[in-house]
This record gives sequence, C-alpha cells and structure tokens, in this order.
Amino acid sequence: MTGFSTEAQTMSLVAFIAVITVTLLLCVMTGPDRDDLDEFYTGFRSLSPMQSGLAIAGDYISAASVLGTIGVISLVGQDGLVLALSTALSLVLLMFLLAEPLRNAGRFTMGDVLTRRAPSPAVRITACIVTLVALFPLLIFQLAGAGDLLAFVLGIDAAGFKTGSIVLLGLLMIIYAAIGGMKGTAFIQLVKTVVLLAAAVAIAALVLNRFDFSVPSLLDAAARGSGAGQAYLSPGLQFGGDGLDLISSQLTVVLGAACLPHITMRMFSSRSAPAVRRSMSWAVSTVVVMGLLSAVIGFGAAALVGRQQITLSDPQGKTSILLVSQAVMGESVSSFETLLFTAMATAIFLTLLASVAGITLACANSLAHDLITNGLRRRQQLRAGTEMMLARATAALVGLAAIVLAAASRHWNLQAMVTLSFCLGASAIAPALVYSLFWQRFNRAGLLASMIGGAVSVLILITGTTLVSGSPQAIFPDQDFTWFPYTTTGLVSIPVGFLAGWLATRLTNSRTGIHRQEDFDDEAAEAAILVDTSAARY
Repeated sequence: MTGFSTEAQTMSLVAFIAVITVTLLLCVMTGPDRDDLDEFYTGFRSLSPMQSGLAIAGDYISAASVLGTIGVISLVGQDGLVLALSTALSLVLLMFLLAEPLRNAGRFTMGDVLTRRAPSPAVRITACIVTLVALFPLLIFQLAGAGDLLAFVLGIDAAGFKTGSIVLLGLLMIIYAAIGGMKGTAFIQLVKTVVLLAAAVAIAALVLNRFDFSVPSLLDAAARGSGAGQAYLSPGLQFGGDGLDLISSQLTVVLGAACLPHITMRMFSSRSAPAVRRSMSWAVSTVVVMGLLSAVIGFGAAALVGRQQITLSDPQGKTSILLVSQAVMGESVSSFETLLFTAMATAIFLTLLASVAGITLACANSLAHDLITNGLRRRQQLRAGTEMMLARATAALVGLAAIVLAAASRHWNLQAMVTLSFCLGASAIAPALVYSLFWQRFNRAGLLASMIGGAVSVLILITGTTLVSGSPQAIFPDQDFTWFPYTTTGLVSIPVGFLAGWLATRLTNSRTGIHRQEDFDDEAAEAAILVDTSAARY
C-alpha cells in the first residue's frame, strides 16, 4: 500500500478516466481526416511556434526524464542537478546547431534528412533499423514502469492490475499515434506540458514554503535527509567520484537527447526557418523552468521524505515526486491538498501517455516511410493513402510488440534501456546527422559506417556495464560479468561513431548524391511556399 488517502486515490482514478476521454477526443478532432501524407506526418505544418515549442518540450520532458531526474536529484544531489542541466543544454545544442538545418533538409523522417546527402535504399533501411533500436528500449522502459506507477498511486498491488495497466496504456498509445498523427500527438504533448508545469509549480512552492522560501535551509535539510551529509551537495556521489564516468554520462545525455528521432521529427512540422527558431525558444525556456522545478522538488524529497523511504518505495527514486507531493500535505489533508496530489498524479499519467505516443509515432513513421515505401518498394511508388494505412498499421505493430515486451520484462530493472537509447542517439545518430548536415564530402559509405559503427560499439560495450550486471540496479543483479569501466558507453562509442564516418568517407571516392546546405535551404523555401499554399486551400 502507498499510504495515500482513499479520497486522493479515488480522485486520481476519476482524473485518469477523464484524461483518457479528453485526449482521445482531442486526437479525433485534430487528427488527419483524409489521405494526405503531409497532414499525417507534419500536420500540414499548421502549429504555431508556441504550440510546436511546447510539443518539443513535452518530448524532452518525458516520463523517464521527469521521474528519473527528480529521483536522481533526491538520491545523489548535485550530480542529479547536473543531469537536469545537461538535458537543458541538449536542447540548446539542438536549437543553435541542428534545428534549422534539420527543418530545411527533412520532410517527414530522419531517413529523409540522411538520403538528401546520400540517396540510397541501404541508407533508408539502416536509418529505420537504427531508429527502432534507439527508440524501442525507451518505449519499453516507460511502458513497463507505467503499471508499477499506477499501482503505487492507486494502492493496488495486484500483478494482474499492473499488467492490465501496461496493456491499457499500450492500446491508448496505438490509438493516439494511428489516429492523431503528428498534430494529434503534438496537442497531447502541449496539454501534458501545461498541466505538468502547473502541478510542478504548485508542489515546488509548497516545498519552499516549508522552509520559509530559504534555499540554503532546503539544501541543508536535503543533505541531512540524504544520509550522505555535505557530500550530497558536492559532485561525485553518483559515480563514486569517478570524473570520467560523470563526463561520459553528461556527454551521452547532451548529444543523445538532441538527436533521438522522436525529437528531431518535431523539427519537420515547423512552417519556416524563423518559425522553428521561435519554437526552439519556447522549448528551451520551458525545459529550463521544468529543470529548476525538478531541482526544488528533488531536494524537497530528500529533505521531507528521506533517502530510506525513497529507496524503499523505488531504488531509483522514480516515485520521489509523488512521495514529496504527499509529504508537503502534512498529517491533516485538506481538499486543496488532495486536489493538488491528484493534479500531480494526473500530470504524471498524462506524461506517460504523451511520451509513449510520440515514440510510437516516430517508429511507425520510419517503418512506413523509410523501410517499406522508400526502402523495400522504391521502384513501385505507393499511393499516399496506402502509405498512410501502412503508417497506422505499423503503429499498431510497434505498440503490440512493446506491450508484450513491457509486460514480460516489468519485473526487471530496465534502467539500462534508457541508457541504451541515449547512447545510440549520441553514438550512431548524432555523427550521421552532424556529418550529413555540415560536411560536404560526406558520402554513403561514411553515413553507413557512422550509423553501424556507432550502434555496434554501443551494443557491445553496454553488455559490460554495471547496468546489465554486477550491481543491485542491474538487469541481472545476481550475476557479474562487467568488464567496461563506465556506466555509459559514450566516452568510447561516440568517438567510434564519428571516427567510423570520417574514415569511411576519406577511404572512398564516391560523392554521388552530395547536396550542399544551400541546396537544402533553397528546396526548403520552395517546399514552404507549397505548404503555405496547400494550407490556405484548406
């Protein structure tokens, strides 16, 4: 049992049902109503910069990042705060380096961006495989944790309820992705972001109120509650003082988060280059604010709940945000405080729904557009309606596979899944995108080498980390076959990905299909005119 009041649990259940109803209605209302690929994949680029920015921020503020970041801050203090800042820095990198070139070079998927540099079915197919390998672990992690989280909130500890929660959330994410398309999932992310920010502001204000809005008092109390004393407020607690491990982790987060396909696909829905810049300004501001709120809530959890109670509930601290929501209420729970807890629980539930729907859509789009339409069937062009049906069918396929795997693995510690996704984003996708967008000589051989080399190095190295074996937080905690000295693979696999692309390009002479960035800009300007004209007709 959770210890939450029966009234709070009942209100949370009613709120969850209301959220499901409203979001389904929102998807139906905003989803494509005809067989138009631009409408399904980009929403006709009809989102305003603010709407697009909040949707991008929503993808960044996923269930894994919200629950994980607050949990890490509550357990290891300053190292967790650095993680939150790394997430914001990742979005800044995306804003200033990649956002506008991605928008100019891409149409629907990451495969579109890469094949502008090196047109080839092999590039399409490889891009799809890397997309699935990078996003599927993140999808499974968030879906598998949903059952435990809902059971924790509602006080139902039955295994059948947890499995049923995974199935329900999985079916909902299929519907959101298949019916809503880009625009529908974007609006769900927008609503999620607003609700989560409002709830986080309220919880953070109550935490600060407990300490008379004195940050030093909050930090002192957090250090005492952490059980680590002043070491909690110093760097090095998370990785035992290993500075290289900390650098590897932060580098992986900064590069990986910026290049994951469900993030980059949002760039294609902006109507123009100025619009994508304004969207990124909204996104950065939102993520920075959420990072600051997460820090206050995380330190508040350490101060008001304490490390022992946090780890007893969840060893990674993923329930910290709910525990501190309960703690700030005190012993006498008023209607307002019950409502506040319900709002926070609902925001987390909505975050789960929005996160898995966006990832499912990115996987489905890549399967339909990159693998099937332009990879396997390149000589026989499919009609727009057929490709849209394929995208919806692949959304169902991805969702069903994720449901089965999440339900089967929910008893395991899946933190390695999140790390795997970010490592693949940083080591396989980042080199391919950076070289494709900014290196004129980059060719197909280099493109394939960077994606394959980076991905293979991650898959090999991560088997030797303590996330897989040799620690209580590992997938196999009772076994120890660790051989890699760092928790994340980024310190080695990121250079491997970049070096593989550079070497393959230098050693080959093929420059077929090379496009300059100016060509991207000119073609993007023509595409923007066509999109604006099409939007005006409708």
